[in-house]
Amino acid sequence: MSGHSKWANIKHRKEGQDQKRGQIFSKLARAIAIAVKEGGSADPESNSKLRTFIQQAKEANMPKENIRRAIEAGQKHAENLTHFLLEGYGPHGVAVIIDVATDNRQRSVQEIKNIFSRGGGRLAEPGAVTFQFTRQAKAITPPLNENKLLAVMDFPKINDWKEEKQQVIFSLNPDYLSDFINFLKKENITLLKSSITMEARTPLENTNERQRQQISRFLDELRDHDDVQAVYTNFL
Repeated sequence: MSGHSKWANIKHRKEGQDQKRGQIFSKLARAIAIAVKEGGSADPESNSKLRTFIQQAKEANMPKENIRRAIEAGQKHAENLTHFLLEGYGPHGVAVIIDVATDNRQRSVQEIKNIFSRGGGRLAEPGAVTFQFTRQAKAITPPLNENKLLAVMDFPKINDWKEEKQQVIFSLNPDYLSDFINFLKKENITLLKSSITMEARTPLENTNERQRQQISRFLDELRDHDDVQAVYTNFL
């Protein structure tokens, strides 16, 4: 029985991992399709936003066929897709920005509004939260020796960098992320992950353990919504 129980646990864990991977691929596919629509081109060489999301899909080990279908979806069904931000305050005053990509705006907004209501928060008017955040691009590499690090410092658009958990994290203006990725390739530096994010200027403070758990559950429910591409918050 112990062997059966162990197998059942492994099988359950794998199913959970497969479901999570499928959700990630689905969100990346929608982001790629939106990028084709917003960038006006299915060519990543001339569409920097598309190039960025294709890079993220590759980093997530998304199959090439999935990427190709997502690009085609952006070409064929662009009129059905919409991309927008929602802003609000969750439990205990946590500030939240939600990046949404959907084929039904009204449904998505209502479902996200319901998540806020259940969590004890509310959606806010445009601009009520975004002023608390700064848009940043992140690029993560493995640890670099001094020569490699000096080479990267030659790239003129880096705002900041830090070493953390056996990684080097570079911050820069999002407009230059694709150029930086190409720069790393030329320098033969491995890119582990890249992303565009919204960083809170001031973190949420003075929360106790019970409040932090409530905030975490609320944010997890937002992130698990199929139409939510990303959640940015001042909860660190």
